[in-house]
Amino acid sequence: MKKIFFQTSFLAVLGLILTFIRCSNDKTKSSDNVVKTNTLTSKDVVKEGEHLVMIMGCNDCHSPKQMGPNGLEIIPGKMLSGYPSDRPIVKFDSKLIKKGFPMFYPDLTASAGPWGISFAGNLTPDDTGIGNWTEEQFKKALTQGKYKGIDGSRTLLPPMPWVNYQTLTNDEIHSIFTYLQSIKPVKNIVPNPINLDKM
Repeated sequence: MKKIFFQTSFLAVLGLILTFIRCSNDKTKSSDNVVKTNTLTSKDVVKEGEHLVMIMGCNDCHSPKQMGPNGLEIIPGKMLSGYPSDRPIVKFDSKLIKKGFPMFYPDLTASAGPWGISFAGNLTPDDTGIGNWTEEQFKKALTQGKYKGIDGSRTLLPPMPWVNYQTLTNDEIHSIFTYLQSIKPVKNIVPNPINLDKM
């Protein structure tokens, strides 16, 4: 009986020791990951931001495009600069729009719908884009849909899918903002939205 009690006690103590060791290793791994995340080089942060911009589809609407051998291609030197200010504003079929049909400009930099006509913004670091924005403004625009990231401003218009970005982490937002601040600035004042009744 004493032998069984001793063996059971020994196994219980051994189990506690192994659990303690496993928990210690997990904490070490977690803190290793934190250290690695916090020690990313600025080049790594920019690369991560570029990756996020690509997979989030920012170029789909914010980059002017032209037809090429593979379909729509970004116009060199205009990446992420928004709807070109030197382009005439296309006429959309307002009768269809008033019935609820959304429409897009051929390169997707402008769209029309029950909200009127909206134009993709300039995301380059020029003053006509986000060059004088703070990271906090960028975060509010991206995750709360605030125009220019300003409290009390209007909500960003469709098709900007800001509600999809509400769960972005601060690190992800920092990476995206850092990448956008690193690209070529393009001077381009995007037109203001047009109300449905003025189409």
